[in-house]
Amino acid sequence: MITVHAAPLSPIVRALAAGRHYASGGSSGFVPGVDGVGTDPAGRRVYFLFPKAPFGSLAEKALALDGMLVPVPDQLSDDRAAAIATAGLASWIALSRRAPLQKGDTVLVNGATGAAGAMAIQTARHFGASQVIAVGRDRSKLERLDADLNITLDDDEHLRAAFDQGVNVVLDFLWGDPAARVLRAATKDRGSRRGEPRLRFVQLGTVAGEEIPIRGDALRSTGIELLGSGIGSVSVKELLVGAGELLAAAEAAGFDAPFESVPLSAVSEAWNEQRATRLIFRPTHGQ
Repeated sequence: MITVHAAPLSPIVRALAAGRHYASGGSSGFVPGVDGVGTDPAGRRVYFLFPKAPFGSLAEKALALDGMLVPVPDQLSDDRAAAIATAGLASWIALSRRAPLQKGDTVLVNGATGAAGAMAIQTARHFGASQVIAVGRDRSKLERLDADLNITLDDDEHLRAAFDQGVNVVLDFLWGDPAARVLRAATKDRGSRRGEPRLRFVQLGTVAGEEIPIRGDALRSTGIELLGSGIGSVSVKELLVGAGELLAAAEAAGFDAPFESVPLSAVSEAWNEQRATRLIFRPTHGQ
């Protein structure tokens, strides 16, 4: 039994609650919240993942399996730990498991202006990327990111030029038309007789659409590898191990995941609001 101190409202929570996530399984009675920070019965601060149904993390108490807990470093506040874990876990797993980054690689983040995208820039640098390219719709938001190069999604010329210069890994948080544009820039008019360089395209989210068209010759004429990273392509246990690694590295790496703390009692007002930072709900525990 975990006493919950901080629980994030992430895109996966919204999708599961609406029955739109592929891991929903058509089940009813989902209690929102898939992770959080709290204390166990011994008083230890822990990050917990996937509470045992029907107990979600958006509550004063949640039930978690013993094997789904990792310690939270003393230097991290409850809210900051929850924000870093929920925003950074996708890119951490992608760059450490699904498409392990080599020191000196170039990483392109598609959807960089969101919370997860901004954390992906930081994790890419942590794993040794020599250049990080941020791609998104909003120029003003892109310019506030710590990327080496910013490209708007409608700038096909600069997207193409980036791939001409060389990209090793793409982290895609959007799919839909934005991903199709990036893939076109990466694959159009390729087919060198010397062979095209390897490019790993890691799919992490579908906020811009569930499907895209892909030309067969785009795959045959390039070194592109389409990968996914999430529940199923990675075991839940491995996700938890990655969360422990991420939190342990956070202070020394200086990871910053902007968040806004909101009382859990305000969940009905805050649920459908579109905010620039990740919402972290804090239970009042009867106070």
